[in-house]
Amino acid sequence: MTKRQDGQKRIAIAGAGIGGLTTALALLQQGFEVDIFEQAAQLGEVGAGLQIAPNGSRVLKALDLDGPLQACVSPARGKEIRMWNTGQRWNLFDLGEDCLTRFGAPYWMVHRGDLHRVLLNAFEQRSSRPVKLNARVMSAQSHASGVTFKLSDGSVHHADALLAADGVHSVLREQILGEDKAHFTGLLAWRGLVQMERIPAHLQNPVGTNWVGPGAHVITYPVRAGKLMNVVGIIERNDWQGESWTEPGTHAELLADFGHWHPDVCELMRQIEQPFKWALLGRTPQTGWAQGNVCLIGDAAHPTLPFLAQGANMALEDAAVIARCLAAYDVPAKAFVRFEELRWQRTADIVNRSRDNAQRFHNPQLSDPTTAVDYVSSEWEPEKVRRRYDWLFEYNALTIPI
Repeated sequence: MTKRQDGQKRIAIAGAGIGGLTTALALLQQGFEVDIFEQAAQLGEVGAGLQIAPNGSRVLKALDLDGPLQACVSPARGKEIRMWNTGQRWNLFDLGEDCLTRFGAPYWMVHRGDLHRVLLNAFEQRSSRPVKLNARVMSAQSHASGVTFKLSDGSVHHADALLAADGVHSVLREQILGEDKAHFTGLLAWRGLVQMERIPAHLQNPVGTNWVGPGAHVITYPVRAGKLMNVVGIIERNDWQGESWTEPGTHAELLADFGHWHPDVCELMRQIEQPFKWALLGRTPQTGWAQGNVCLIGDAAHPTLPFLAQGANMALEDAAVIARCLAAYDVPAKAFVRFEELRWQRTADIVNRSRDNAQRFHNPQLSDPTTAVDYVSSEWEPEKVRRRYDWLFEYNALTIPI
């Protein structure tokens, strides 16, 4: 890799989201110089809840972020399944001491904005080079001495390597992989936040709840140190195909979709401050993330449906692995080839199994009282749950052989 006169290697990152900032921190930890280029005019609070499983939290802890995160994460006591109409409960697994004992790292529920703020503050404290705003990377050209890339304002920049962490709508993904049309899954997602003090005490438990029903499911869990409840409802609908996270909906429309569900669900839905809706689009896993000294990471490389709660965790894993690869190989192109070799199969498995989970959550048997209980008891029996999740949580991006 080309070295600057001061001996530091310079890596550019397109995108200052969760993946871009975590990657920047991992690279700083490895001794690289980092420049981040972000298309937004300002960095604000976008999205709602995230579930950070042990495979992700161990990366954040290794970046010395445990302290600031303690003020905003909601440690989860466990996960449960509830029946859409009766409210019957099945306990899935313990996410407290058992999780720490088995996987060596915690399971956190967190507001996306809170995690982003912790990452941004850490980057600003550890780097002398602030995030460049209004700076969308539009194209990149790899060459023998590094990479040249152009921003939307027409300016041209250079670095030893460029990482595309510019999200699911990545311009660089399209450049590297060619036309990559997403397909509508037939699923509409609702999301919103509820002030914890406004909901009944029996719904304030620090657990992640997955309500399953015919053609729909609802996920709830606490965020912002337990001050808010994150609510997400997914329903099979073909009449909305906007992919923006920030499209407002109405309570009337939301309750038209879920008003026939259990009273606990309806109460949560009614207390949402502002419901938002978006269409869920699917993308088939593709190889070819690396192109010379340019490489896709995070959602730009492996966009996924949210049904394993692993999108952010994959980005955190990527950050640790790509930083270790760049530290291990003098030539970034070789580092990027190795990164894709290490990450391709795991991320493809997560994308595919996330898609499969939608069918499990929405199974038609859930509409029939004579089959619903047996279906849930069978699908979420302890051994199946372990096979479904342990391989995710056991993965250690900090120690896999590079």
